[in-house]
Amino acid sequence: MKKFLVRGSLFFVRGCCGRVRRQGTCYLMKKFLVLRSLFFVFVCSFVVATHAANQEPRTKNQEPGTNNKPLTTNHEPQTTPFHPQASKFPSSDKAKTYKGQLAFVDHANRRGSIRVSGGELFHSTPPHPFAMLPYGMARYHGAPADLRDIPLGTMLHGRFYLPPDPDSSSVPVVSKGDVTHPAENHAILLEDEPSFCLREGKVWKLKEVELLKENKQGMLVASREPKEGGEGREGEQRMSIDAATCIWRGREKLGFEDLIAEGLWPAEGKKSLDGLAVYLGITWKPAGTWERRVGNRLHISDIWLDETAMQRATQHQIKVHREFIRTRWMPAFVDAVEYGKFGEATVTATLFGGMDPALYADFKKGVGGQMAVTDANLKHSEGWVSHSHMAIKGPVLEVTKQDKEVPPGSSGIQIRMKVDLVVEGFRPGKIVRIRPMNWPDDAVPREEYTGGKKEERFPTPAIFPKY
Repeated sequence: MKKFLVRGSLFFVRGCCGRVRRQGTCYLMKKFLVLRSLFFVFVCSFVVATHAANQEPRTKNQEPGTNNKPLTTNHEPQTTPFHPQASKFPSSDKAKTYKGQLAFVDHANRRGSIRVSGGELFHSTPPHPFAMLPYGMARYHGAPADLRDIPLGTMLHGRFYLPPDPDSSSVPVVSKGDVTHPAENHAILLEDEPSFCLREGKVWKLKEVELLKENKQGMLVASREPKEGGEGREGEQRMSIDAATCIWRGREKLGFEDLIAEGLWPAEGKKSLDGLAVYLGITWKPAGTWERRVGNRLHISDIWLDETAMQRATQHQIKVHREFIRTRWMPAFVDAVEYGKFGEATVTATLFGGMDPALYADFKKGVGGQMAVTDANLKHSEGWVSHSHMAIKGPVLEVTKQDKEVPPGSSGIQIRMKVDLVVEGFRPGKIVRIRPMNWPDDAVPREEYTGGKKEERFPTPAIFPKY
């Protein structure tokens, strides 16, 4: 544009200078000034038109005095995708819910794959990788659980978020999700069918049973409904049962033959069950036929016929998980650090939620404890063999319980602990594991600690196949 202006000016000057010798000076100078003015008007008009053409359409029809905002728009305002902050418990209303079959588990790194419901034939749906958030919890039989406690094939209900940090995700990051591969793949809650029903106050009402005598298989017709009745009843489902289906009643474990002998089920054919309320363990397996209408039919692994049977299963799983946490220590977020003299510090931390109350009860004012640095997958990251290799000792100074609403993932229980040496991992937002001194101190399996190897902190997603 600068060259264009310079060349244009020279052109007019040369032309006018040639005419000065032939015509009067005043006349030609006036003509030169008029022509120069017209030329610059033309150039300015061209620049303005070009600039206007390059503007976005939204600059037109704008409301005066609104900082160039459009008067009206036909599009809803875009919302920023919600990624939980790595150092904070997330808001519950940002989670996405979906369910599916547990297809693969890498328990040491707290991740796995789910065959998500909602696609076409279930056997053709490739598993979808997921990772547990540091404060994410699994529940099995109505009790806290580790991923290793849940059998493969179990149908799970889940609540998921986008990865807190996509660059360090231990599972593949999905840019545009679909029905069977949603972008939200970091779980804050995974629970099997009994856990879901107990939390939601629902049961399964059995309508009818049909048995095939020759191969010990059958079908159950049932619907999931509120335990106390009222609205919320779901449609009836036909689910398969077989000789491997476990039936629990009180303290007993029963089989088909026991219920047939008591006259509760028919030896062959159909029988009404009059809406008997039970809890069901649900899985999926091939239906034995290629018919599309039964390709996604669910299978019943367990039936709890009464509350006593369900409570016994819950209590057993509580004990399993309680002992697991005692040997791995309680995970927590560091909230604040008050530095003292000669490396001492007072660390305030919030314990993660969803665990047996008996575990939280062991954290009392005055008891001694140990605190160790932990990675996002809850492996201890400093030292070898066990947490205590690099753990720091000190007394618990205070234990408080939040009165306000507790966010998902948090217990609402905050402890202040004095440590005699503050280390790098004791910073706000970091994750630690803590134990009262009456908890076990022993070695953990090699796959459950990194041994100071930085490359193991965020395991590569390459382990997951691409379908």
